[in-house]
Amino acid sequence: QVPLVESGGGLVQAGGSLRLSCAASGRTFKIFAMGWFRQAPGKEREFVGAIAMSDGSTSYTDSLKGRFTISRDNAKNTAYLQMNSLKPEDTAIYYCASRPLGNWRESWRESVYIDWGQGTQVTVSS
Repeated sequence: QVPLVESGGGLVQAGGSLRLSCAASGRTFKIFAMGWFRQAPGKEREFVGAIAMSDGSTSYTDSLKGRFTISRDNAKNTAYLQMNSLKPEDTAIYYCASRPLGNWRESWRESVYIDWGQGTQVTVSS
């Protein structure tokens, strides 16, 4: 297992920014990529983006490109989700997850992720 701890959520006004962190511990050498997902009230969890820990390659859901950016700090075993120009519809619980080596093109699939964080609430007020 790779325990993941998210932080950085909170309440922000529309147009504002937040940066979420996801710190991994334990067998971090097994992590191929880390993904971010979110679940809004009454909706299914959806893919936000992912980052390959080795070379920093990223993938995003199309609707969030340009506003959200994922980065990582391998020395800290931490991935970040920078969210800019936030909108009320970005309100959700945000989860990070880690996956072992596999097909990068499948990083949007929840099923490829083994370990999940507890989630952090992001609320965007209008």
